[in-house]
Order: sequence, then structure tokens, then C-alpha cells
Amino acid sequence: MKFYFDFISPYAYLGWTQIHALAARHGRTVEPVPVLFAAMLSHGRTRGPAEIPAKRAYIYKDIKRLAETFGVALEPPATHPFNPLLALRVATAEPRTIDALFKATWAGGGGVETAAQIARGLAGFDAAPLLARAGEPAIKQQLRDATDAAIAAGVFGVPSIIADGELFWGCDSFPHLERFLDGKDSITPEYAARIHALAPSATRV
Repeated sequence: MKFYFDFISPYAYLGWTQIHALAARHGRTVEPVPVLFAAMLSHGRTRGPAEIPAKRAYIYKDIKRLAETFGVALEPPATHPFNPLLALRVATAEPRTIDALFKATWAGGGGVETAAQIARGLAGFDAAPLLARAGEPAIKQQLRDATDAAIAAGVFGVPSIIADGELFWGCDSFPHLERFLDGKDSITPEYAARIHALAPSATRV
């Protein structure tokens, strides 16, 4: 299963704490894919939830409740939205840093917007060469390519999971993902064809 994420999303962090156990229950493995959520927003000509004050206030309450439900630590960064690009490049260069970077962002590690913050969050890793590698053109291109490929595959938000060609978006979709992996999905081919054929009868200007 592919797990598409951006460190900017608290729901991606919460999903990361749950997806491995979910996958193990079904004999699956998780392939983490760092992507730039901002590029998806630009592609969809929309705004992120944290860019809308009322949604941002709600989200911060919601993630606290979800963290308690999941039994995981949560301490949001000092600013949000923030620029996650460097952290995404580090994760692209070395996927084993993903857990540490998520914790540095959403579990009291001080954030991941600057090189110094990232270095502090990478306990157990040699941060200097990782940060240097994150600046290489090949790594930058790899992140762009992954984001473009995700958009082409229909990914529009984070976290998203694609399992056997089916897209599941958000932590609240995990129960649906489990049913899908159990062969109990309620989406029939006929229903899928019907929703793909839907056309709008009204549009906003």
C-alpha cells in the first residue's frame, strides 16, 4: 500500500501512527511517499484547511480528540501552516527519517521548517549529510515527480492510501480501508461507474 503524506498535515501524522498496524493485520506493507500538499492545492485550485481560520480552529480540536482516541502524543508546532519542503526532501532522501520528522513536527519536537529544527529532530541520524543530500537536484526532482505522479493517480489530499488501485483519503477512511482489504467493500463496479458518469448541474463562479 502506498501512504502519501506531507508533514504539514496533522492527520498525516496521526495516520502514520496507525497505518503500519493496519497493514500488518492484513499481511500488507506500507510504502511511504512524501508529496507536497501545496502543489495538490494549486492543482485543484483550492485552499488548505489550515488557511481557513474557522477550519483551522476546528482541526486543532479534532486532532487532539483523535490523538487521545489513538493513544498517541500530540503537541502542535508553534506555527501552522508552515513550509515543510526541506523536511519532505530529507524524507525523500532517507525514508527512515519519516517517523522522527513526524514526531519533531507533531509530538513536541520543535518543528521541521528550518535545517536547525530538522537536525534537532533527527536523533540517531547524521543530520549534516542528510540535509546536504536533501538539497541535491536529483532529490528535489524526485519529490516533484512523486507529487506529480500522486496527482495523476487521483490523490488530492493527505494522508491518502492507495491499495490495489483504490484510493482512501484521511484517517477517517481507515475503517473503510480495512473492509476493502477484507474483501467487504460496499463499492460495486456498477456504483463506481455511476459516480464517474455524474455531471454537475450547477457551478460556482
